[in-house]
Amino acid sequence: MTSYGRTCSVPPIVGKPALEVEHVSFSYPNMVDDALEDISLQVMPGERVALVGPNGAGKSTLIKLVVGLEHPASGAIRVYGNPAGACQHRVALVPQRTSVDWRFPVTVREVVMMGRYVHLGWLKRPTPADREIVENALERLQIADLAERQVGELSGGQQQRVMLARTLAHNADLLLLDEPLNHVDVPTQELIFHVLEQISQEGRTVIVSTHDLGILPIHFSRAVFVDRHVIADGPVAQVLTAETLARAYGVRLCTDPGEVLNGRLAG
Repeated sequence: MTSYGRTCSVPPIVGKPALEVEHVSFSYPNMVDDALEDISLQVMPGERVALVGPNGAGKSTLIKLVVGLEHPASGAIRVYGNPAGACQHRVALVPQRTSVDWRFPVTVREVVMMGRYVHLGWLKRPTPADREIVENALERLQIADLAERQVGELSGGQQQRVMLARTLAHNADLLLLDEPLNHVDVPTQELIFHVLEQISQEGRTVIVSTHDLGILPIHFSRAVFVDRHVIADGPVAQVLTAETLARAYGVRLCTDPGEVLNGRLAG
């Protein structure tokens, strides 16, 4: 298990976006094409943004750049006005569940407590205040009854609740969730979105990487479509169009019933 970030005292710059990405490009070693090419976007405090695109579009790469797990080849990333990495306790990540080693012998409570290490450091003991924050996160994700269970014994939905509870314990201002709905049950999906809505109402910023286009109009006010570069960015009702999907996924949706019928007859 990995806890992202480190303690610092750099304050946010008042009035600045929660996240600024300016002309960022990135490529992995031995790859011909850039994973990201000239990406630019701004996300304001309190926004709940969906990051959408096909597999290999660069969504996870962009998230890694924001949390400092990778570094851009060019361009700049700022979090609340400061360079990304300057104050990582403001940023928390829920990684893809498949990227976590669930065989690691720790309990649910211990994993959620990892969210506090960014504030404590690895050598300090948790205070009563830290323990209270952890217990509140467990209650909020409805997993308090699982607190002493080994994380490897849990279902996929329960494990995802644990990771989100860890992120709540982190108490970050910018939350990044990488495909949090993959292989989880419907009650967990509903609970995740309920918690995310509460977080954004508290003035914190949420960015969620997802493939599920159906949830965009329900749970997000803004969507950013990415396929190595930004294809469309704006209110969901404006960018969730057949043209955007064709550019992002290489498919064209047919909305004319007559065209559909003619196509079937011709076939």
